[in-house]
Amino acid sequence: MGKTRQIIEIVTTYYRIPLPEEMGDAKHGIHTHFELPVVKIILEDGSIGVGYTYTGGVGGRAICAMIEHDLKPFLIGKDASRVEKLWEDMNWKIHYVGRGGIASFAISAIDIALWDLRAKKADEPLWKLLGGADNSTKCYAGAIDLNFPMDKLLNNIQRYLDQGFHAVKIKLGQETLKEDIERVAAVRDLIGPDIVFMVDANMKWTIEHAVKAAKALRPFNIHWLEEPTIPDDYDGYARISAEGGLPIAAGENLHTVYEFQNMITRGNIDFPQPDASNIGGITGWLKVANLAYAHNLPVCTHGMQELHVSLMSAMPHASYLEVHSFPIDAYTTRPLVIRDGRAVAPDEPGTGVAFRWDLLEPYKADFS
Repeated sequence: MGKTRQIIEIVTTYYRIPLPEEMGDAKHGIHTHFELPVVKIILEDGSIGVGYTYTGGVGGRAICAMIEHDLKPFLIGKDASRVEKLWEDMNWKIHYVGRGGIASFAISAIDIALWDLRAKKADEPLWKLLGGADNSTKCYAGAIDLNFPMDKLLNNIQRYLDQGFHAVKIKLGQETLKEDIERVAAVRDLIGPDIVFMVDANMKWTIEHAVKAAKALRPFNIHWLEEPTIPDDYDGYARISAEGGLPIAAGENLHTVYEFQNMITRGNIDFPQPDASNIGGITGWLKVANLAYAHNLPVCTHGMQELHVSLMSAMPHASYLEVHSFPIDAYTTRPLVIRDGRAVAPDEPGTGVAFRWDLLEPYKADFS
């Protein structure tokens, strides 16, 4: 009898990686590092799947601890082929202490490793395995740039244009709306009328301020206003959408499909943005993508471009992939490929995310 797809070992590693420069947004403040919890799942037949999640600099050790102490013992001996079953079981195993939050990050890392195993077993790249709508997707470059002075902001946007991007995003949330509008006007003047332009307030504003800001932003042909207020105020989002007159995007701070259900039906958002790092991995991301499809909405992403490029390419209703400032793909064998303004999915079997362990090694840290 041959060896099985039974899980025999799970190895968790924690990396704390410095950013090339300090980056700031309206609610999280200044970012100096991002964290990278990585999971290797080893099967009896010798197969290895790699999954991961990331944070903005806090919580990574707790994610690793949950994987190591709660999920790993539960998964050893299970059949790795039953990906959706294991996703349900993991969610219920830690449901009482973790609906969303750190639990969703921990499950995400494991689920991505299980999908890596599934795609390698099928000998298919992830974008084909998940539907194969296209091998590329529209994308935009978005910096964490609220702390950039005007000249640096504009130089950074020009750099994106020089790299071939056809869409860009900046952060809002300065001390005054006047400052925000000045930055928006300067960027629109730089990029011209044809480049797609998004803005992101990172949850800073009250409903009243968000409505006022949306109205002030209308002349600049803004593709979407992202996270104008806290993610829990679904009715507030509906007001901003109705009264502000701009398309609204949200989702990076929603960690369950039920939150997305509320945000879509009650919040009336136009661009849902699930992140596979915190929505329960690829399985959770697909549930939100299907929810968006059922509501005739496009699906977008937040961060993790090296993985999301395959998910977005697979979807017939994909909108824009975010190319994020946390450079996870700089530590992989295949940094994101941009061609004709589109991000191109990798063609090798699996998720297409293969880490350069030599580059990560200096940033390996203890999580116990």
